[in-house]
Amino acid sequence: MSIVVTGATGALGRLVVEELLKRTAPGEIVTVARDRAKAAGIEARGVRVKVADYSRPETLQGVFAAGDRALLISGNEAGQRLVQHRAVIDAAREAGVALLAYTSILGGPAATFSIAEEHLATEQALLASGVPYCLLRNGWYHENYTGALAGTLRTGAVVGSAGRGRVATAARRDYAEAAAVVLTGSGQENTVYELSGDTAWTMAEYAAEVSRQTGREIPYRDLPPERYTALLIEAGVPALGARMVAEADAGIARGELGATPGELSRLLGRPTTPIAEAITEALKELPG
Repeated sequence: MSIVVTGATGALGRLVVEELLKRTAPGEIVTVARDRAKAAGIEARGVRVKVADYSRPETLQGVFAAGDRALLISGNEAGQRLVQHRAVIDAAREAGVALLAYTSILGGPAATFSIAEEHLATEQALLASGVPYCLLRNGWYHENYTGALAGTLRTGAVVGSAGRGRVATAARRDYAEAAAVVLTGSGQENTVYELSGDTAWTMAEYAAEVSRQTGREIPYRDLPPERYTALLIEAGVPALGARMVAEADAGIARGELGATPGELSRLLGRPTTPIAEAITEALKELPG
């Protein structure tokens, strides 16, 4: 039996592998990547690497083996993800995996914005497959916001369409650790976790914390979704991605990403990382 992590060279996948290495021997871990060169650092630590591509189902043959516990990290190609995920699910079913965990979205069917659509369809495909599953319904990452801090400081404002809605973010490493706990634990078959940060905050509160830590006055500018979409496109975001981001903000305004059930911190056995700590870390990484 191995623990298989797909998308292992991505931002989340690498962190999952790091957490698994704290809990099990490197030889028990199999990572799946499109480019072996990008997995060289992982392979050098004794972790097995298999080359496969979600978009090429034939490459997924032999990735899984009977009894494996696997993590399907959602793809990032909007509009292609359901087909890609079905290919992984089919390969896992044919191999007879013992568990297939999937990184879905907080709220599941309650999430009505467009980013959620392929996640929900993947959930349905996984349940219909008969493969023992674990749905890791991840909320938003701190990094969704702190990753844009350079631009925030350059423009002097936090911009969005979330209104007064609250979002319960956690650090990417928190979600990665939770995935590792599930993959190395027992009794996780056919379970669903609603994973989010312990505290939900508004964009105005986020802007206030950035202001406090930088000593600058950084306001939150709330825009209509159409204007926010246009602004993102002007900044170089592809049109489809820009619309999805704005629609997700509208979902936040409706309260769809603000739930704090505490399931993430219970899995971790500790509080989730506060947004203030994530801001501090991100500011240290900025040049100058």
